[in-house]
Amino acid sequence: MKIGTFSLGAYETNCYILRENEPAEDCLIIDTGLEAGALLDFLHEYKLNPVAVVLTHGHIDHINGLVQLRKKFSGVKAYVHKLDAKILTDRQSNLSFLTGLEPADNAIEADFTLEEGNVIEEAGIKSEVLHTPGHTPGGICLYSKKEQIIFVGDTLFADSIGRTDLPGGSMTQLIKGIKEKLLILPDETIVYPGHGPQTTIGRERAHNPYLQ
Repeated sequence: MKIGTFSLGAYETNCYILRENEPAEDCLIIDTGLEAGALLDFLHEYKLNPVAVVLTHGHIDHINGLVQLRKKFSGVKAYVHKLDAKILTDRQSNLSFLTGLEPADNAIEADFTLEEGNVIEEAGIKSEVLHTPGHTPGGICLYSKKEQIIFVGDTLFADSIGRTDLPGGSMTQLIKGIKEKLLILPDETIVYPGHGPQTTIGRERAHNPYLQ
């Protein structure tokens, strides 16, 4: 698997482009940031075809770029957990009111909703959905046992965890999900978070102050 990483928008949201080893053109995108300019430039430069987007949760800094993406590429499918599907176009719940942006139009709606244990197969990439609520009710992680990697959105960060003081947040749920679904993974599993640098499960199990 080839992974491209971009930090997008004012909130420096990590966007990941996943594809099979070159010269594969089809790709899967995880989160699209607040502004997708750099993502669109990369797709154009390398002649990539985004077939689907998985949104790790419904906050505006992870979803708004989908509007721009769909204006440039037709037929891009979008996935989100069923509990966050309804907040994608809700200005209060998705926090777009904090950015000054108008409510997202229907271009940001999801085509498919997800649940715990679902397997997504797009662009030759296969990953399992782990439902980890707490940052939002429908927060998810995407795990590939074969590649020993996991994309965790705003559930877990290097030396930190996601905020739980926003609408729908729960510290109890977040910690429970991390400990029961993430920390049971092998130490060497590489963690790709929604913000900040990558880390590993082993490192967070040993050093993350919120998980001790």
